[in-house]
Amino acid sequence: MMDMDAGIGQTGTMSGKKLKDDNSSSSSSVKRIAIVGLPNTGKSQVFNNLTGKYTLVANYPLTTVEMTKTTCRINGKSYEVIDTPGLHCLYIHSEEELIVRNMIFKETPDIIIQCIDANQLKQSLTLTVDLLELGLPMVISLNAIDETAKKGVWIDSAGLSRRLGVPVIESIAVNGLGTPDLKAAIARARRSKCNLQYGEIIDHSISVIESLLPEKMRFRRKTAILLMLSDPFLADYLAKEHGEEKVAQVTEQVKAVRQQLHGHFGHALNNKRSRWADDIIESTTKKQKIAPGQFSEAFGRLSRHPVFGIPILLMVFSMMYLLVVNVANVIAGWMDQNLWIPVESRIGSLVTIEWLNDFLIGDYGVLSLGLANAFLTILPILTVFFMAFNILEDIGYIPNLCVLTKRLFDKLGLSGSAIMSISLAFGCKTMATLTTESLRSRKEKFIAVYLIAFALPCAAQMALNMSILGRLGVRAFMIVFFTLGFIWILVGLLLNKILKDDNKSIFLQELPAIRLPNPKAVLVKTYYRLWWFIKEAVPVFIYAAVILFVIDKVGLLDATKSAVKPVVNGLLGLPLGMVDALILSMARHEAAAGLIIKLMKTGQLNYIQSITSVVITTMFVPCLANIMAMAKKIGSKRAIASVIMINCTAIFVAGIVNWVLSVLYKL
Repeated sequence: MMDMDAGIGQTGTMSGKKLKDDNSSSSSSVKRIAIVGLPNTGKSQVFNNLTGKYTLVANYPLTTVEMTKTTCRINGKSYEVIDTPGLHCLYIHSEEELIVRNMIFKETPDIIIQCIDANQLKQSLTLTVDLLELGLPMVISLNAIDETAKKGVWIDSAGLSRRLGVPVIESIAVNGLGTPDLKAAIARARRSKCNLQYGEIIDHSISVIESLLPEKMRFRRKTAILLMLSDPFLADYLAKEHGEEKVAQVTEQVKAVRQQLHGHFGHALNNKRSRWADDIIESTTKKQKIAPGQFSEAFGRLSRHPVFGIPILLMVFSMMYLLVVNVANVIAGWMDQNLWIPVESRIGSLVTIEWLNDFLIGDYGVLSLGLANAFLTILPILTVFFMAFNILEDIGYIPNLCVLTKRLFDKLGLSGSAIMSISLAFGCKTMATLTTESLRSRKEKFIAVYLIAFALPCAAQMALNMSILGRLGVRAFMIVFFTLGFIWILVGLLLNKILKDDNKSIFLQELPAIRLPNPKAVLVKTYYRLWWFIKEAVPVFIYAAVILFVIDKVGLLDATKSAVKPVVNGLLGLPLGMVDALILSMARHEAAAGLIIKLMKTGQLNYIQSITSVVITTMFVPCLANIMAMAKKIGSKRAIASVIMINCTAIFVAGIVNWVLSVLYKL
């Protein structure tokens, strides 16, 4: 089980060397299509359009962190289509890119579809060179051509196709435009005859290394180039495939050839590719001398500005808060009053057996705590929040927020991809934890994983926290917001101070274009996120209600409450009913939040207790999926130790909040 939107609609994932399929093992006659491209170029959207399946799509990098594949029929033929994480070039910079290259080198797709964002044509052509040199049949999906047109830029896709030697299909993937042409082009995919020459000396050096590689080896020329570039992962891969002795011989020869070139190989190679890309762009692209004004560029610039960016951030939070409080809460209240209360009364009058009545609509009833809580309290809140959050994602605001907060993250020992990972935690903690794979620094990775799990609410919990605090007023929201923010920053500073320094990642943030969200895409993504909640989280609500009902009837729940009474009643100032919420939070934080709302409605939580409840449940044990992701990235022992520390900190901080608020409200 994964957190709120990790793996939504995925039919199979690949992590490392294994790739799982949702179907039975595909026949060898089924051709394999790999969709590759730079981060945030529409790969997942093209995957969705071609297959009819759904993977999460958003306007920022790192949305796809693992491979996804499915088998489908395109124009009457069966294909296995693979969606991949972002890839800048075949010279590898991260674990995600390594997974993609290993798939290409070991499994050899029959066809490669490269997704190119028309706004990033030159950057994409750098990857195109690498892919063309593989000699595999290719098709290029030239995406977002509507945006370049608005900027006064026209790309001759037919001319680009002639220069590259492969089909180039114009598309607006988010609207599905160009999908029929792309499907038709798959049958016309071909190997390019474009053969980029780097100069007599360099080409001779490549040929020397190529001649030393095994005859049956695939992609010999490309492998020789990568060896000459000192790719950090390739030697290990070749040693496993062809033996260490053979690789050692090749490596020695590579060193000798590089010495003859006086270390200019990489520089000369990149200069040649850059000139090649410039030449293609010059011959296939036309630009108006007077381009229309770009509101999106101005908004993006202001969003990451150190002065103007903060008011924009506050405006975003305010709008989300008001939507949840003034729309979602009203809908949830109406549904409870008009749909649940009449049903509850009817069941209460019909079911006279006491234990069965309790089992259905009691404090731990399957219908009351389980289904009604999930569908009538939480689902309407999540619906409104996800609509707003999806719009925010598709606008492309999140990467600009990363740049805005860079200085703060530097103080916490974080930089580079860690900033993006932390920001993604507001959508899904599990997915955010998985994206820390790209961090080379062990210290930075541990801090990022810890802070993702600690005091940051995922999208679902943030929505419910806003709903709870919205019932108390803006002051309560500000108290919780600043408390969680302060302790989160303090813990980050302490970790940065305590942990031993090592090399930090370089800060490189790709900034997507600020785009008007597509209403259909927003609705589809909201549907899939809500469907995931119904499919994955609702059963947990039911199981949790049954478990609480059973342990209550056998007396174990009362015994547990008696044991923790000094902490819950004394330190935290909470009623013992909050023990149920803390137990539920171990399964789903949304279930715990739903119970807090129920306790507030029945008058069991006052103003101070409600604030304390939100603080402790937000900081308390991460969901099980996130704990599993933590163990995968930092090891089981460190993950368990982190969870224990997080829970102890949550209790301590919530106790301080209770004490401070109690003192202040007595004055």
